[in-house]
Amino acid sequence: MEFHLLSADESLPMDLLLEADPSEILVRAYCDSGWCMIGKQDGVLIGVYVLLALSETVVEIKNLAVSESFRDRGYGRQLLEHALAQAAQRGFRFVEIGTGNSSLGQLALYQKCGFRMHAIDPDFFRRNYPEPIFENGIECRDMIRLRYMVNG
Repeated sequence: MEFHLLSADESLPMDLLLEADPSEILVRAYCDSGWCMIGKQDGVLIGVYVLLALSETVVEIKNLAVSESFRDRGYGRQLLEHALAQAAQRGFRFVEIGTGNSSLGQLALYQKCGFRMHAIDPDFFRRNYPEPIFENGIECRDMIRLRYMVNG
């Protein structure tokens, strides 16, 4: 997969970004402030992720999504590994990522890639989204925050 930083004159892949975060307002806000990276193969959009600096030492992966027709083929791991390499290249010490309590596949992937559970924000999704979100038959209520130590 080939990666490139989305330039100011390129449109956001909003449909794909909204698959990972259903709030267009939030997606636009963090894309405006962060780095949006696109992953393509043979010119076809495979996935996207957004990095947002939280401090001089901490960056967060705010969004990570793989196009539906390319899921379950290892592309999510490739996006995540590229994000970690970008964080290291940019001099960050820690990478954080948040996901819902109902995002079972994502929780497994992040831990397999070296992330450790860091914090829980109870009722995050109920506070920040107007409609309930369900995934895997579970209401997505709590934000599970995970952290990765770069070169650790």
